[in-house]
Amino acid sequence: MSRPPRLDDATIATKLRGLPGWSRHGETITRTFVFGGFPQAVEFVDRLVEPAESLSHHPDVDLRYNRVIVTLSTHDQGGLTDLDFALAALIDGAVGAR
Repeated sequence: MSRPPRLDDATIATKLRGLPGWSRHGETITRTFVFGGFPQAVEFVDRLVEPAESLSHHPDVDLRYNRVIVTLSTHDQGGLTDLDFALAALIDGAVGAR
């Protein structure tokens, strides 16, 4: 499957404005989610499977007790693409659905 092209800085900044809570760190975007406890954090990570599989694009996930840090980047493009922003929006939807 062909991956979308890497985005330029101006496009990334524009897209980030539409994703509150997400921030850019180099060639990635990240968001930290905080839950009431470990079970809720694990449940959230489980809910990331469907959106990630639907896009064939998978996040880096750091789970620490009640905190989940999600990092997105399109590694084979060496930076951020539309896939990262599409997955970020789906992940935000997974949070809203809990």
